[in-house]
Amino acid sequence: MMPRERLTAKEVEVANYVWQGLTNREIGKLMSTTEQVIKNHLRSIFDKVGVWSRLELAMYVASHGGKEWAEGFERTAFGLGRAVAS
Repeated sequence: MMPRERLTAKEVEVANYVWQGLTNREIGKLMSTTEQVIKNHLRSIFDKVGVWSRLELAMYVASHGGKEWAEGFERTAFGLGRAVAS
């Protein structure tokens, strides 16, 4: 399983916003949540993808397709994400 496939839909959304250069505060406002929740998502993303920083995460997303990286990912009824075959 690829690291991206381990991420939830919200984690993919957060990673995409990081790639776009948004701050935790800006991401929190867009997702209607707190900065602490965003930090928790980032910690989980870092562990699953194998990176240590926001910069490394942004580079990971960029090297795996950038904007298209988050496409093809849908939410299930339980709010968890799953990759959709193209």
